[in-house]
Amino acid sequence: MKCCCSENHSCINLKLLDPCLDKYADTEGSLITILQNAQEIYGYLPPDVLAYISDRTGVKPAKVLGVVTFYTQFRTKPVGKNLILICQGTACHVEGSSDIEYAIREHLGVEEGEITEDGLFTYNNVACLGCCSLAPAIMIGSKTYGNLTRESTVKILTELTEAEKLAEMNEPTDKNVEGGAK
Repeated sequence: MKCCCSENHSCINLKLLDPCLDKYADTEGSLITILQNAQEIYGYLPPDVLAYISDRTGVKPAKVLGVVTFYTQFRTKPVGKNLILICQGTACHVEGSSDIEYAIREHLGVEEGEITEDGLFTYNNVACLGCCSLAPAIMIGSKTYGNLTRESTVKILTELTEAEKLAEMNEPTDKNVEGGAK
C-alpha cells in the first residue's frame, strides 16, 4: 500500500512497516516498539503512518497520537540528518544552556525544529539528557557532548559539517563509478 501525504506531496511506502506490524500488531503493549520502528524507517511519524498503525493494530488514532506526543523521542515532522538535542534541565540551565542554544541557532541560521538549508541539522530543546555532571550538554545522534561553551559548540558543528561534506565527496555516484553511467 502506498499513500501520498498531502503535507509534503511525497509518497510514503507503508508496506515498509509491514514486517514490524506483522510481528507486533497483535501483541499488547507493543505500540511504542512499532512507533520506534516506524520512525526508524521514515525518519519521523507522518499522519498517514500513524493512521496505518492505528488501522493495523486496532489502537484508536487518538491513543496512537497521544503516545507520539507524550514521548519526546517521537517526531511528527522531518528533521535534518543530525538531530541536536539541547539539554535544558536545571544543571544545564544553570551552567549556560541558553548560551549553547544561542550559539547553535546563530551558527546554523535556524530556529528550533527547523532544518538547515543543507539538510544536515535540526535542533530541539529537551527537558533533560540525564548527564548533569557534563552540564551544559547536547546530544547529536547517539553522541553526548558536555561542558560546552559557545566556542566549543561551534567547533563541534563545524567539524560535523566538514565531515559530512567529505563523506559526500567520497560517495560513489554514477559519474565517478568505474564503468560509467547506468
